[in-house]
Amino acid sequence: MNEDIREPQIRVVGSDGEQLGVMSSEEALRKAYDEGLDLVMMAPQATPPVCKIMDYGKYRFERDKKEKEARKKQQVVEVKEIQLSYRIDTHDFETKVKHALRFLGEGNKVRVVLRFRGREMSHLTMGAELMTRFEEACAEVGSVDKKPVLDGRLMTMIVAPIKK
Repeated sequence: MNEDIREPQIRVVGSDGEQLGVMSSEEALRKAYDEGLDLVMMAPQATPPVCKIMDYGKYRFERDKKEKEARKKQQVVEVKEIQLSYRIDTHDFETKVKHALRFLGEGNKVRVVLRFRGREMSHLTMGAELMTRFEEACAEVGSVDKKPVLDGRLMTMIVAPIKK
């Protein structure tokens, strides 16, 4: 910007967007100062480098404002966890499904964890059936992102919300 531009020849774009052509950096800087503005290098990798005559303070303010708007519109997706047991009762299962539906409605992902204790490891098929039932119960608002996988004594599945 301004005196920091060390290139001998630069392509200059005026404050209103018209091309002023290739000129020396001193001449371009003089034109920028005559208008009461700054000379800002926009494309240093081009040959010759492209500089623009503009109000740098205003440009920075507008850029920061756009970035702030973009951050505001960005949605953070959390992963909520629901733990089940393969011997879960029907009402408890329905309650867990309601929680999952609420989480999915808020736009969060849900990790469903089915924990096997002790000799329960011999009932993996019943656990897989429970996971399938859970998947079907959440089908209207969520789809399975990661199928049920057995990792040690835990069977995990991730359900993501369906995009509207």
